[in-house]
Amino acid sequence: MPLTPEVLTANGDVVAWLGSLDISFAPDEERWFTIDGIENPRQIGSDGSGGAFVLLPSRHVLYVSSEGRAGIIAESFEAFVQLVVARPYWFDILKFSAGGDLAEMRRAADALEATLDDEDDISEAREEIRGGLDLPEADDPVGALYEAVAASDAIVRATDGSPFTTLFNRFSIDSNPTLRNAAA
Repeated sequence: MPLTPEVLTANGDVVAWLGSLDISFAPDEERWFTIDGIENPRQIGSDGSGGAFVLLPSRHVLYVSSEGRAGIIAESFEAFVQLVVARPYWFDILKFSAGGDLAEMRRAADALEATLDDEDDISEAREEIRGGLDLPEADDPVGALYEAVAASDAIVRATDGSPFTTLFNRFSIDSNPTLRNAAA
């Protein structure tokens, strides 16, 4: 059976573990964005920074940040959960993507992984989630994230009509001393 938001929320233990990775599967009631061509977007969750996860009719998962950035981050709900489990700091990978450079994203992922304070807890959470959902480990979560964002064609707007920008940000890990040192 494919992984869906309903299957996931029926497994309370796994949802609790995902919560430890900063994901909530309780959608906001008030809409603060629109998606061109989609009348009633299905918000499936949010993160601690106020961003929203939306399951599109195409089954892609769209992320809308509270800072005016948006894009497709996974080709399916299962790929989304695999991404969050493998790289809970996926948004920071995009922040330090040097404008969408895959090699830089891989460097950022390695540096971010090296800076985890609670690495044992995250490793335990990853195993619990994968085991609880019978979820295979993602082959290349950073590559899949890059492909999804690069191909993203969803046009998201604030309620005032202002368009959101891409999730790729211009920073690299070289602009962050902590990450630069972790990558060395």
